[in-house]
Amino acid sequence: MAVQIRKPEPRKKRGKFHRIILLILAGAVVISLVAAWSLFNMILKPNVTVPGGKASLYIPSGSTYQDVKGILKSNAWLRNSSSFEWMAQRKNYPARVKPGHYIIHNGMSNNSLVNMLRSGVQTPVDVTFNNILNKEELAGKIAGQIEADSLSLIECWNDKEFLKSLNTNPAKVIMLFLPDTYELWWTTSAREFTQRMAKESDRFWNEERLKKGRDARMSREEVIILASIIEKETQMNDEKPVMAGVYINRLKKGWPLQADPTVKFALGRLDLKRVLKIHTEFDSPYNTYKYTGLPPGPICIPSKASIEAVLNFRKHDYMFFCAKADMSGYHVFSRTLAEHNRYAAAYQAELNRRRIR
Repeated sequence: MAVQIRKPEPRKKRGKFHRIILLILAGAVVISLVAAWSLFNMILKPNVTVPGGKASLYIPSGSTYQDVKGILKSNAWLRNSSSFEWMAQRKNYPARVKPGHYIIHNGMSNNSLVNMLRSGVQTPVDVTFNNILNKEELAGKIAGQIEADSLSLIECWNDKEFLKSLNTNPAKVIMLFLPDTYELWWTTSAREFTQRMAKESDRFWNEERLKKGRDARMSREEVIILASIIEKETQMNDEKPVMAGVYINRLKKGWPLQADPTVKFALGRLDLKRVLKIHTEFDSPYNTYKYTGLPPGPICIPSKASIEAVLNFRKHDYMFFCAKADMSGYHVFSRTLAEHNRYAAAYQAELNRRRIR
């Protein structure tokens, strides 16, 4: 039997085949590199641009994925919206939108941004309030710093059943609030804010402070009421304990407090420059010229400094005080009415000279 022997392939054909293989491999490598580069752009390449380096992103409660995209788009914080959307879809962010306050940084990647948003890693906000007169003013101030609006805050502070759980009521809830700066979640509700303030109040009113109040024969509420008067009498913290001593001396003797700020509060004339005799005749339980003792409630939300001034009042025998004629904001204190009248006359003369009516 004869064996058929094949002729070897021409070298030229084999070389062509190898070149085709190499071209295919090279193409695959190029495609892989392009795909890798595209993936890098989608995932790890910086895609957030924020003037100033960082910005606050607020996502309200009940927001959808479309809402979030709208916020990002309206602020022009994304260099490439399509790549962000691709990443968000891959990580199922549309079904995991969480409200809150987020800090986004310039140069963040889609991966970092989506991970932060879908995990709900919020950044707390600093909530500050001071120099507040009443509940309505406080509600407006707080509503500008957390998600809860002023209406929900006022409704909360008028909710008798809820306030009962905090051992207070609508007339006294204002006494829970201590002016300061507090770290809170932006999504804090009206009730959560009030509960936090109640905890802060209980922490402040420790046994040591309560004992100081008892030693002065004053309840916690009475201390706050007197502190609110001092808050409106002077801005000088170093003289507040002396002023508190004057008022406590008057309370002990049964004298009327004759505090000008209570008259302004009763009249609703906080801008009143001079309290005249006709003003002191206005009939109101807050008019301490007309009625002895403390008014029925605080005339503002006093600062911690004013509360501490009452709790640590200076013991002395001063019974009067008057604003200094140098208009420095400080007061001069007197033991006798005759001495006080001399200082008062000098102050009134300076008001007249400056044509302050």
